[in-house]
Amino acid sequence: MSIWLLLLIPLIATTTITLITRRHKDLSSYISIGAVVLCFIISIKPILYFLRNPHAEPLEQSFTWLNIPGLYVEIGTLLDPLSVLMLFIVTFVGSLIHIYSRGYMHGDPGYSRFFACLSLFIFAMLGIVLANNFIQMFIFWELVGLASYLLIGYYFEKPSAADAAKKAFLVNRVGDFGFILGIFVIFYATGTFNFLAIEKQIEAGNVGDWTLLLAALLIFCGVVGKSAQFPLHVWLPDAMEGPTPVSALIHAATMVAAGVYLLARTAFLYHAAPPEAAMVVAYIGGFTALLAATIALAQSDIKRVIAYSTLASLGYMVMAMGVGGVSAGMLYLTTHAFFKALLFLAAGSVIHALHTNDIWKMGGLYRKMKITGSTFGIGALAMIGVFPFSGFFAKDEILVATLASGNYVLFIGGIITAFLIAIFMSKLVFVTFFGEERYEGHPHESPPVMTVPLIILAFFAAVSGFVALPGLEPNFSTYIDGHVEGGEGGHFVAILSTLVVLAGILVAWLIYQRGFVRAEVIANHCHPLYRVLENRFYIDDFYDRVIVERIYNGIGRAFNFTEIHIIIGFFVNGSAFITREIGKALRLLTTGRLQEYALLMVGGVVILLFFFIFG
Repeated sequence: MSIWLLLLIPLIATTTITLITRRHKDLSSYISIGAVVLCFIISIKPILYFLRNPHAEPLEQSFTWLNIPGLYVEIGTLLDPLSVLMLFIVTFVGSLIHIYSRGYMHGDPGYSRFFACLSLFIFAMLGIVLANNFIQMFIFWELVGLASYLLIGYYFEKPSAADAAKKAFLVNRVGDFGFILGIFVIFYATGTFNFLAIEKQIEAGNVGDWTLLLAALLIFCGVVGKSAQFPLHVWLPDAMEGPTPVSALIHAATMVAAGVYLLARTAFLYHAAPPEAAMVVAYIGGFTALLAATIALAQSDIKRVIAYSTLASLGYMVMAMGVGGVSAGMLYLTTHAFFKALLFLAAGSVIHALHTNDIWKMGGLYRKMKITGSTFGIGALAMIGVFPFSGFFAKDEILVATLASGNYVLFIGGIITAFLIAIFMSKLVFVTFFGEERYEGHPHESPPVMTVPLIILAFFAAVSGFVALPGLEPNFSTYIDGHVEGGEGGHFVAILSTLVVLAGILVAWLIYQRGFVRAEVIANHCHPLYRVLENRFYIDDFYDRVIVERIYNGIGRAFNFTEIHIIIGFFVNGSAFITREIGKALRLLTTGRLQEYALLMVGGVVILLFFFIFG
């Protein structure tokens, strides 16, 4: 029963805030914070159980929702090491983000509405994590999309925020269409939506290779949308239009993690499918990571730079899943939740103090905001992957798994991505917190309600990677999938990646701290390339001008023409015209003179007699 409370508590919080306490801002925030903290407390029991028994059988509870001939749908929960890990991430990191939001959103007129949407988001994400079947997961999957729409468009009076919310919602619907088709394919092949039952059917060899390939690729469409992989990555950077805690929630603990979690939950499908399915997953992930890291070099909005670092991280995770490194991908997802939430919340602390997102209007902030600066630095080092911070272990696990799989192109791409991440994240630290002061006003450190969550997240960003140490029992890999993952070349990868990230940090230090080569000079000398990166390879422009204006709007114009000129003009107005003209003609026959009616009747009789006699 306690597991069902994990779904009921945030739902009750959302309903209560919306219907009862929306005028009482403090009470609304306390209800929302209390709900997610209570969910975390309830999660502790299953977390401890699977830590003590990592190889225990999954715990499943369910009841019938729909049972008709040929279709059985259930509502249920599934607890195993994978879902318990996600429970910890969502509730723990979500709790810190909620607490931080109380300080960040102070004085906002939509304060209660904001916390109601946060609770809705947590409810939807927990529904995805606990679902034991595809239908239930898809319902909550779409509910996460709704919650993200409400939060990204929180400042709905701003056109840019409203557009960003619509963009996120519509782009995700493209991927979700493929996802639901994949669910139908796997149901047609197995006759069930239940994850464990599907896995048994596949292991028994009851599903053909082509069906597995089709289902795997279609389900991956949902991942491409939700976890912002190329070519549906364009919504995530624009999602920065929402409040900064929303960015932390979407990027770290909830929405974008859902796609990677789906890949881990359905890993049995990709293992059994022909290798082309996993290859598509791996190469799209690797390409997304490299693309995002390249674009981030030319961005100057602090939240947008971090957003592109999220895209790069998601690309790493998806690539890991594609090469068979499920535990490596989940390790990165876990550590990423800490250091990415930390980076966004620390960036929010800076924005809260300066009221600008432009890093070129900052500088020298460390002297004024030492807690924010120090915690942001820890998050950046973890994101870069510097030893001994958590990102070092997670990133290297992925690179080792990639190298062991024999995908050398992906491995080289991963190394290049690590180098680029080191450059733009170091640039972010140097330009924002060090050097000359370029800001206006008098910045000061944020209140404890914001800085305490930063300190807690910084601690986990620094040490959480140690769960992957081989000497631990259970090791993270054995906890997730029962065996130690990885392959030969671990020391080589560790040394190579360390040299690469140190080289990236050095390049950024020479340019942005020492001024050995000024950034303006590089931008001027590489102006065409810089413009391409600044405009994100014009992918968004291509979508706007070709997909939206020509195809989408063209289809709209075609339907508009059909509606106005054919349906309304021909059928509706045409039938009305014909009826009206027939009425005019028949009206001439209705004169009210009995002799004319008698004449017509006689004429009719004559015609009938003529027909019967001579016909």
